[in-house]
Amino acid sequence: MQHHHVVDASGVSCGSADLRAMLAPGENVLATLQVDLSAALRFAAGSVVLTSERLLACDPGNTVWRSWPVDGTLALRLHDHGGLGTLELHDAQSRLALWRFTLSRHTQALRLVHGFERQSARGEDQAADTADAPACPTCHEPLPPDSTECPACARAQPAQTSTWVLLRLWRFARPYRGQLAAGFALTLASMAATLVAPYLTIPLMDEILIPFQNGQQIAPDLVLLYLGGLLLSALAAWGLGWARTYILALVSERIGADLRTTTYEHLMRLSLDYFGGKRTGDLMARIGSETDRINVFLSMHALDFATDLLMIAMTAAILFSINPWLALVTLLPLPFIGWMIHTVRDRLRTGFEKIDRVWSEVTNVLADTIPGIRVVKAFAQEQRESRRFHAANQHNLEVNDKLNRTWSLFTPTVSLLTEIGLLVVWAFGIWLVAHSRITVGVLSAFVAYIGRFYGRLDSMSRIVSVTQKAAAGAKRIFDILDHVSSVPDPAQPVQLDQVRGAIGLRAVGFRYGSRAVIAGLSLDIRPGEMIGLVGHSGSGKSTLVNLISRFYDVSEGSIQVDGVDIRRFAVADYRRHIGLVLQEPFLFFGTIAENIAYGKPGATRDEIVAAARAAHAHEFILRLPHGYDALVGERGQGLSGGERQRVSIARALLIDPRILILDEATSAVDTETEKEIQKALDNLVRGRTTIAIAHRLSTLRKADRLVVMDRGAVVEVGAHDELMHKQGAYWRLHEAQARRAAYDAAAPSDGARSAGRELHADKP
Repeated sequence: MQHHHVVDASGVSCGSADLRAMLAPGENVLATLQVDLSAALRFAAGSVVLTSERLLACDPGNTVWRSWPVDGTLALRLHDHGGLGTLELHDAQSRLALWRFTLSRHTQALRLVHGFERQSARGEDQAADTADAPACPTCHEPLPPDSTECPACARAQPAQTSTWVLLRLWRFARPYRGQLAAGFALTLASMAATLVAPYLTIPLMDEILIPFQNGQQIAPDLVLLYLGGLLLSALAAWGLGWARTYILALVSERIGADLRTTTYEHLMRLSLDYFGGKRTGDLMARIGSETDRINVFLSMHALDFATDLLMIAMTAAILFSINPWLALVTLLPLPFIGWMIHTVRDRLRTGFEKIDRVWSEVTNVLADTIPGIRVVKAFAQEQRESRRFHAANQHNLEVNDKLNRTWSLFTPTVSLLTEIGLLVVWAFGIWLVAHSRITVGVLSAFVAYIGRFYGRLDSMSRIVSVTQKAAAGAKRIFDILDHVSSVPDPAQPVQLDQVRGAIGLRAVGFRYGSRAVIAGLSLDIRPGEMIGLVGHSGSGKSTLVNLISRFYDVSEGSIQVDGVDIRRFAVADYRRHIGLVLQEPFLFFGTIAENIAYGKPGATRDEIVAAARAAHAHEFILRLPHGYDALVGERGQGLSGGERQRVSIARALLIDPRILILDEATSAVDTETEKEIQKALDNLVRGRTTIAIAHRLSTLRKADRLVVMDRGAVVEVGAHDELMHKQGAYWRLHEAQARRAAYDAAAPSDGARSAGRELHADKP
């Protein structure tokens, strides 16, 4: 049966005006999805529109509208994977249409599907029902289905970085306030020493040089006194400056080290949902380069800004004490420089924030390709990754060039204003000397002080750049530190010494963001029981074991272990009783022994060997050149997949957990290796409460009960024979796998026969 109708729209684009012209009288638009990808995954514009009577679509790159009646016989299916969304329209027999879009359109797609389902179920009353849909209390937009969070409000831009964020670094500087106070005192003393020399030029000029020029004799004692004063002030400024720089460098390094440690420790305490939305390279850049940038600011520029202000104030006071009118002329450029600093500051801050984000793109490419170098080389994509790095690096260069255009104009302009100020002072000073208002010595001292005064102004203008860099970096650091874990420790945790392993799930619900994954799930698992979780991909199996492991906390209901809600346990204490064996085991760079003992760092060599024996790993470990002291590469690349899996099983055995979770532990290995791993797993599950996930149902024959999941709910529970007898969801899964296995077994022979036919067909 053909459901869709083609609307004649020759030369008509997918615009809203053309859509309105196509609507029938009384037909209202209920939801719209602006598709932004073509079937070839290229950016192109298209539309999918739900009206009160039908579903309309104009595919990207096409001008022909298609329509389908919403009569309850069609279904819209929404999927998202790897940053791409897919919307499919199906009838009972086949797929009728498919649209692709980036996840920026995901909220539109959710509203479209929700409206489609409601219209299909409620018929002509759908238009009235949309007015009853829950709305966001802030922006009054309709909320997505199964959601209490408004995506539009969640995507609101955060407040811009303020320079005041640097004051939050005081919590890290507080332990070193004594050293900082000493550094500040040394700075003031050094600054005072530098101000002595210009003042001594007045008597040198007026009492020695000018009288000598007029025929008077030079007094050697007086010359030695003034020159000695200049030498002592220079030596004092040097010694005090060295001590100040050394103390502040030591303090800044310690503050930076504390900042890195605190950030990393906080990062380790965050739950998995935080890492799911972050790139490795970005987090590395924050903890590495951002803290280095803050270090430079603290060690070289933080106190410089304060001392520059003090130096300007003290110099201005000295200038006014010598001659108020000349001092006023000296300060003329100051308001213009202050205005320029204020104007440029916001541009610099915004630019440095963008530079940080772009630099993260460069580090993200490195963090992706270096660990995945085997995949890159296996698919001969070296040139592609090089182009990707070049593009990110070029983008970084362009952003820096744009900022440098602003900065390169700002700094010379400040220097020009200071030079003009010095010229004005010379002109006015010469006029005052000519009218006997001041002496040549006073003018010389003014010029010397002005050099320091304008030098400090220039230094302050340069500090603006460094300060904005540090502010942008501090914001990115505090973005981590301000993030609160969604899996918090209780204020008064329940002591957890012994665990029997009884697990109870009570009306459990969970959401990934605004998407409901599990709803109303209840299940009891007895101590020592082995449960097999089965179901289609996306049914919620991995999410359920993540909730039991408390990688995430439930949104609704509770999970209990031995009758106590797991949220009442300290997270670390609870997880010490859980062993986890993943489909893709992760091994750290280090020795075999260190990887096995990762969960129990103080384990003896005998305990490590015993765990390896139980995991059937002892034999292959002894064949390695250095046995248990053999180094494995990053992520365990020096071992095969089966060997890595057995090391991970030994790691789980060593901590002797009461609750064991197996997530596809044998799906990525060959049949012979699977037998070895299965023997190791038999030792591992003995006497423990075990929850195993497996796509191959044959690997769960030893399970006491099988739990069949679909769309985040338990649909069947029972032993294998019992569920097969019911001929329900489990039976359908089993039959589908059996047909697939039979097809795979027959495929080689069919292929050979096909190839044979092709060879005979080629003969004359």
